[in-house]
Amino acid sequence: MNKPKRAVQTWVTTPSVDQLKSELGRVRYQKRYSKVLRSTVYTMLISAACAVLVATIFLPVLQIYGASMAPTLEEDDIVLSFKGLSFSSGDLIGFYVGNKLLVKRYIAGPGQWVDIDETGNVYVDGELLDEPYINEKALGECNIDLPYQVPDNRHFVMGDQRATSVDSRNTAVGCVEEEQIVGKILFRIWPLKRFGTVG
Repeated sequence: MNKPKRAVQTWVTTPSVDQLKSELGRVRYQKRYSKVLRSTVYTMLISAACAVLVATIFLPVLQIYGASMAPTLEEDDIVLSFKGLSFSSGDLIGFYVGNKLLVKRYIAGPGQWVDIDETGNVYVDGELLDEPYINEKALGECNIDLPYQVPDNRHFVMGDQRATSVDSRNTAVGCVEEEQIVGKILFRIWPLKRFGTVG
């Protein structure tokens, strides 16, 4: 024989006005928080993208390899280069030779005459360059005919370690085309103890 089923009573409690206000406030807070969080994330992403764009196009960051620019720049120094600047004799510039990035001193531009004597004195258009950044002068690995006229749209560069630097004095590097130049180097950001301008 089947037993009769008992009715189950369900009690529904109606929330109070204060509880409803509290829940409404919590929902509104969550919506505001989500909106602010999304806005912050978007702003950070846009800022990061702009920073990468500026660093890539206008302020390329370069790491120094080798000792051809010592003591001005040492191996593993990290520097900022600035694009779109005109160059003067003695400026530091970064440029590509093949896939290799080099940093040297700008010596002369298109059409100028460069001459180097046996003791390493450098002359541009017949005038001796004042080079206080050089510790020891040398003719170095020079296999070009001197005096040498810089071709159109090219630039003559030399390293500070004149005895060992391979630069525009040697046909292995030669004069630098304008398209190869990354920019003028003005600022060192690493190591921190040498943080500051370079020249």
